[in-house]
Amino acid sequence: MTQVKLDVIQDHFGVQLNDLFGIFFEDLNHAADGGLYAEMVQNRSFEFEPVDHEGYHETYAWTINHSDQAVISTDQPLNSNNLHYLAVDSGEDGITMTNHGFNQGMFVQKDHTYLFSMFASVKEKSVVQVFLENSQHQQLSPTAVIAVNVPGWKRYQTTIKASQGNAEGRLVVKVLPDSHINLDMISLFPTDTFHHRENGVRRDLGEALAAMHPKFMRFPGGCLVHDGTLDPDDRGSMYRWKNTIGPIEKRPTRRNKWDYNQTLGLGYYEYFQLAEDIGAKPLPVLPGGYDPHHNRKVPIDQLQPWIDDALDLIEFANGDTDTKWGKKRAEFGHPQPFGMEYLAIGNEEVGQAFFDRYPYFHKAIRERYPNIKLINTSGPFSSGGEFDRGWRSARENGSDFVDEHYYASPEWFLANVNRYDSYPTTGPKAFVGEYATKGNNWYNALTEACYMTGLERNADKVGLACYAPLFCNIGYPDWKPDLIYFNQTSVCKSVNYDVQKMFMKYQGTDNVYFKVKGMAAPDVKDPAVINGGFGFSSDHSVVQLSNIRLTELDTGVVKKFKNITIDNEESQKLGKTSSSHYEIDFNAVKVGGNPTKGFKLNFGESDSSKSSYSWLMGGTDNGDSMIYNNNAHGGSVWDQHAWHLPNKEACHFKIEVNRRHVKTWINQVEFNRIEILPTKISPLYLNVTYDRSSHQYYLKVINITDDTQQLSIPSAIFKDGTLLSLIGKRLSHNEIDKASVITIDKKKVLKKQIEVAPYSANVLVSRYMDVDLKK
Repeated sequence: MTQVKLDVIQDHFGVQLNDLFGIFFEDLNHAADGGLYAEMVQNRSFEFEPVDHEGYHETYAWTINHSDQAVISTDQPLNSNNLHYLAVDSGEDGITMTNHGFNQGMFVQKDHTYLFSMFASVKEKSVVQVFLENSQHQQLSPTAVIAVNVPGWKRYQTTIKASQGNAEGRLVVKVLPDSHINLDMISLFPTDTFHHRENGVRRDLGEALAAMHPKFMRFPGGCLVHDGTLDPDDRGSMYRWKNTIGPIEKRPTRRNKWDYNQTLGLGYYEYFQLAEDIGAKPLPVLPGGYDPHHNRKVPIDQLQPWIDDALDLIEFANGDTDTKWGKKRAEFGHPQPFGMEYLAIGNEEVGQAFFDRYPYFHKAIRERYPNIKLINTSGPFSSGGEFDRGWRSARENGSDFVDEHYYASPEWFLANVNRYDSYPTTGPKAFVGEYATKGNNWYNALTEACYMTGLERNADKVGLACYAPLFCNIGYPDWKPDLIYFNQTSVCKSVNYDVQKMFMKYQGTDNVYFKVKGMAAPDVKDPAVINGGFGFSSDHSVVQLSNIRLTELDTGVVKKFKNITIDNEESQKLGKTSSSHYEIDFNAVKVGGNPTKGFKLNFGESDSSKSSYSWLMGGTDNGDSMIYNNNAHGGSVWDQHAWHLPNKEACHFKIEVNRRHVKTWINQVEFNRIEILPTKISPLYLNVTYDRSSHQYYLKVINITDDTQQLSIPSAIFKDGTLLSLIGKRLSHNEIDKASVITIDKKKVLKKQIEVAPYSANVLVSRYMDVDLKK
């Protein structure tokens, strides 16, 4: 048991934390449609198509008992953005249409009310019956009757109250016999949405967000923002905010980057409302006229409409009601400005094309709205050429923040706890806009907590940070891990959520100076030298390798190896070295295989360690030279440079490893240069903050060891304080519809020291009061 003493310099405040911890929403994993967006009908406008997902068709999620009498038509559409509708000739028996919703069905709750609406047009009067049933066709509500008597399109609505509950509910729409009717935008919404917003969000998911107390909300993406064509009228266009506002029946449907349909029902106005309802500042992300996934780019002389979109969004959020876009906001029901302070242009862009375009956005926004804080981007990697390019652009243009993204193993996060200690205190700040360890176990969450203490300490260099992704519908996973999982009935908050909530709720306003005595040296988990076995593996490519040579620079020994060919996912081990300073050089030519893939040099393979390293040549979409670390908890990119592996063209490659420093060259040009830091585990990770509104000190202290740690605390500050602890088993994780695996302990502090339990995240509040991590 380690005895650590904490000295806090009372009332000696450091840098302010401002809006440090927030959340990031992106519509992936069916996070919006089928998730946060409370619409219960899937494919309400009959606009699903195979271009969105290979299994889709116009009546996807619907069952129609006489399908030959109800056909999709475009002859008399509801509007130019909503072309498909259901043309029904009910015949003498009538027609029944049933929507299955998302997951296993609609969550129908007894005595709850639901707003049904539809657009319909008829030549003669028709009658439609509506009710809810379960998967066994047992009725769950009384039948509502709607008389349709207008020849043109008109919206009809009624309220349905459930008399029984069921987790696999269905919406049934019956058209009575001898009717000729056109139907579109068939919708079912719970009336009990979060904050009772019309066209709003699911109450339980909204409450889960509000309980975190985030300082900001980044939206709507993510790759969702910049993946798509340049024409805003294309089904597969980039995310253009003006398509997402106004009457929902006039919003165009879109192909979602994550391979499903996106109704845009949850649009920019709803995002602004949601941010307001959870007490978070809005932080929208707009495309910068460049799609790095498909190398689509707006000609610079045609950028003005894209720049105007950014300027108009600021006016929509903040403009007076006598401005064009401020007036529209008022017409939607929100005359008061939303108070937007932040705007990001681009999302983890790679390639010079974005950075050629960013200055035009920056200049126009700065001139008209000098108080808006502008966020540049540095790509999806934590280090390397594209990362440096983003930071260089931010400094040259005077951006307020640079958006850094990285997903890595817990070991990477522990090795980089002090990442921002060396960042400059002047110029742009870092915005850690997407980060997560690769898992939802308690150990992952604890390592994130350790890392977050470093973010707090460096709040003068890190201005904003948010875990990603936020939501996952368990029936439609695209990406894991995630912060909150759900199905149609339940919400499962991951153990990572508990940590994020603790840091947000008890963030504080100012860092406080403190000193620590008696802390044992960190336990270094990795060897001092990266050496061992090496070889090559294919990444779905056919590659011929020749003139392979290992040179031990500390001994002068040179070893040569035979020529080899690797194919598909084949791996070949060639040799090993115990040298602490060595080079491997070789020639390689790609002669076939997947054009978007390359190959790897694997090195540092040790019999005593589960960790190994790779130099990826090709990487993502054959666009990278990348240094990568593999271990039992997931891989981590340590360094990345843009590079393309040519087809049928020989190249010379060399890598130098000096203890834990790695450098690479391709055709005598240096690419990667990185020190791979060892994983270190300290007995405790901590930070002290103060909150000016509550007049409280917060001590956050994390223990990721097997041992209880003793921490002496200054009684002048923390006597009679409250210790809130999150405690769990190292590899435990939460599951939906099961109790949390995390124990939440609350105790009054009566002594001058506290015991910090193994595998725990704790916050010590300076005085005892009604504080609670469960709320």
